[in-house]
Amino acid sequence: MAQVMVNFRMDEELKKSMEQVCKEMGLGLTTAFTMFAAKVSKERRIPFEVAADPVPNAETLKAIEEARKMKKNPSLGKSYTDVDQMMKELLA
Repeated sequence: MAQVMVNFRMDEELKKSMEQVCKEMGLGLTTAFTMFAAKVSKERRIPFEVAADPVPNAETLKAIEEARKMKKNPSLGKSYTDVDQMMKELLA
């Protein structure tokens, strides 16, 4: 099987840390990345959980702030006790 060179950038401290961990396991970076690529190819998924940062994005933060303002001053918004009525008004 032909081999190819793969180049990418990463934080220097992250690389040093990974090199140290790999060394402790008796691996080099090339072997570790090859193992990762093989597992991704075989399982057709990232072999660990990938999740969004728990910090809300700007749009969500804005909505949270608006909700807080409305909670302090209910006259800023309208409240509903019936979801069907709310949807009827929103879609009208």
